[in-house]
Amino acid sequence: MTAIDLNGDIGASFGTWAHGADESMLELVSSANVACGFHAGDPSAMRRACHGAADRNVTIGALVAYPDLQGFGRRFIDIDPGELRDAVLYQLGALDGFAQVAGAGVGYVKPHAALYDACLTRPEHAEAVGEAAHEFDPSLAVLGAAGSPLLAVVDALGMEPVVEASAHLAYLADGRLVPRSEPAALVTEPTTVANRAIAIATRREVEAVDGTTLAIPARSICIDGQTPGLVALARAVRAGLEDASVGIHAFVV
Repeated sequence: MTAIDLNGDIGASFGTWAHGADESMLELVSSANVACGFHAGDPSAMRRACHGAADRNVTIGALVAYPDLQGFGRRFIDIDPGELRDAVLYQLGALDGFAQVAGAGVGYVKPHAALYDACLTRPEHAEAVGEAAHEFDPSLAVLGAAGSPLLAVVDALGMEPVVEASAHLAYLADGRLVPRSEPAALVTEPTTVANRAIAIATRREVEAVDGTTLAIPARSICIDGQTPGLVALARAVRAGLEDASVGIHAFVV
């Protein structure tokens, strides 16, 4: 049977600011990208997220970011690579404490937003993220975009690189995502998103905005936590995959 992982963002609430639909998402995904406090999420949100994931046998991943609460981690920060390494290590340690209390642990690392993009274009930042993950736990998997320097770094370190693709974020012909500032950045029609997910899972391909077919050897499909109609899209993706006889399983058990 064809199988793929479905990952989604949770744990982004902060203080009195409630964000996301964590309970609903945890019923749909197989891996949960938990905010670690630098772009979103506070200690109580991390605790709730980890317990919710552990109760449902959803794999916990650390969604690490630049220190950018005001910008939700969407602003590039030209931080010293050594400081970035330590910032990522700090976030991993914080989240793992709550994961351990929940009877689980952190299974993988995924950069968030601007840091995710920087791991495609800034090799020194990709190296910092990979080094921090390796220092914390060499057995961790690292989730990233196809062709990312980050995945090359973790592969060289003997860790497990995992390629992800997005069914609801639009791609340019060169394989990069369409910038969020552009109107064509999001695909929001549930049936279209579900069909794109099926193509990713069964044929390892996705259609770019110009009609080009891109080959992406994805082992995971991402449902971004900032997408309008998030839960409806996630439900459509899961239902579409199941109807296509695609098994949904975490890449880390």
